[in-house]
Amino acid sequence: MLHTCLCCNVFFLDCDADEMPELSDGDDDADDEEQWMEEGDTERVSVPCLFCDRLLSSVSATLQHCATEHQVNIVDMIRKYNLDDYGYIKMINFIRSTKAEAACLNGLSNTSLPWQSEDFLRPVLQDDPLLQTDPEELCGDNESNLSVPSPGTPDALLQRAQAAEERARRSEEALARAMEDLHTLKLLAQGLVLNAETSKSSNLGAVAELREDEDEAYFSSYGHYGIHEEMLKDKVRTESYRDFMYCNSEAFKDKVVLDVGCGTGILSMFAARSGAKKVIAVDQSEIIYQAMDIVRSNKLEDKITLIKGRIEDITLPVEKVDIIISEWMGYFLLFESMLDSVLYARDLYLSDSGSVYPDLCNISLAAVGDIDRHQDRIAFWEDVYGFDMACMKTAVVAEAVVEVLKADTLISEPTVIQTIDCNRVRLSELEFTSDFSLKITNTTECTAIVGYFDVFFDKGCSTKVMFSTGPQVPKTHWKQTVFLLERPFHVKAGEDLQGKITVRKNKKDPRSLLVTFDLRDRKLTYSLQ
Repeated sequence: MLHTCLCCNVFFLDCDADEMPELSDGDDDADDEEQWMEEGDTERVSVPCLFCDRLLSSVSATLQHCATEHQVNIVDMIRKYNLDDYGYIKMINFIRSTKAEAACLNGLSNTSLPWQSEDFLRPVLQDDPLLQTDPEELCGDNESNLSVPSPGTPDALLQRAQAAEERARRSEEALARAMEDLHTLKLLAQGLVLNAETSKSSNLGAVAELREDEDEAYFSSYGHYGIHEEMLKDKVRTESYRDFMYCNSEAFKDKVVLDVGCGTGILSMFAARSGAKKVIAVDQSEIIYQAMDIVRSNKLEDKITLIKGRIEDITLPVEKVDIIISEWMGYFLLFESMLDSVLYARDLYLSDSGSVYPDLCNISLAAVGDIDRHQDRIAFWEDVYGFDMACMKTAVVAEAVVEVLKADTLISEPTVIQTIDCNRVRLSELEFTSDFSLKITNTTECTAIVGYFDVFFDKGCSTKVMFSTGPQVPKTHWKQTVFLLERPFHVKAGEDLQGKITVRKNKKDPRSLLVTFDLRDRKLTYSLQ
């Protein structure tokens, strides 16, 4: 039988015992051949039941066992829900992975099948015989009421030959369909490449259009416990969210709350403790499994529902939510582009009277004068253990530096270059160009520009909360983003340093940023990645 590997789209031949007997060493006799013919109709496999620990001797025996002992007829389900190969595979893996009960499966509606997620294409059991079975064959075999001739008779051999011929015909048809689909996909890919330079991102945005495998590295980074420990220990961040929810509990009472990128579930638990009726917590990284244990440990499982997946790929169990909370901010506010996912959730699920929190954010810039730090980062390359590596300067400068800046190195007043209202901003506005003017406070050498952001919980709040990630206040895990100048320039106290900044996503990686400054007739581009 011809099958398609779901991981690599490679076709492979699955030879049943009656199609390819084991080769002998040349000492076969009539008895061996007769014995093989008698056993030809038996699948020599061990097939685990879908609902209990019983091992059956064949796929057909397993399906019969499921129907008689557990009252679930898999063939009827294939027909009822009109499942294709992929739908059948998802259903089998769903049943095995969730240990679904028979009663639940028999009461499903045609419109909301629980195995629609692409996650269920991953096999739960290695070499699962049920996954190597063609659902069309199952339905066809089930409809057949032909009598089975005795093994070894001419009729039995003829029937096996006819069955093999039919399987070969179906395999050829499947191969033809697959080749046609592959051709269609190639044309689609070519169209996407041709249109990439001439059109803006679609309404979904570049992040939403990433395939799961393309986005795997980003979510894998949040599967490590260290990053969550760092964020939880950031008191400025975590206590601001806590204070906002606890001090404005009237805004959460009996509300449905969505937590986008829930991590360990800390914000979801704050919301539940603040009176939320229901909290839906979504995260694609592996940390979601620890969050499930944390929620159970704190006896909040009746209020908090956790879902693994990207918000763009899943379907929530509710039509609308009243509040969306998320700690989406990255370095320089927009790094990682997680706000894109929050806006996707806002546009799809937030009620007309609802709100996203935090609701306001702004990005600020200031001039920096720190010759010692500049020497350490840039002049260092001029003499590295006696070797000239000055050619590295340009490459090093082009990478923005995330670090804690000393407040006394600021040589200008800060200025806000962008304000984002999370309830109103459009996806396209997250890439922008802004003129700015920095009022210089010290006469010295300008060695860098620093960027940071402020966050506000404001809309409808009786107690308003905010925090800053600037160098003048207690540090956060976001630190500050420093854009070093390759060649510092002189500034005077009282002058206005005029410039322009452009912030855009990197086309090759929409979660990273490219920041360009036009400053003193220089054009400087930095990457955050």
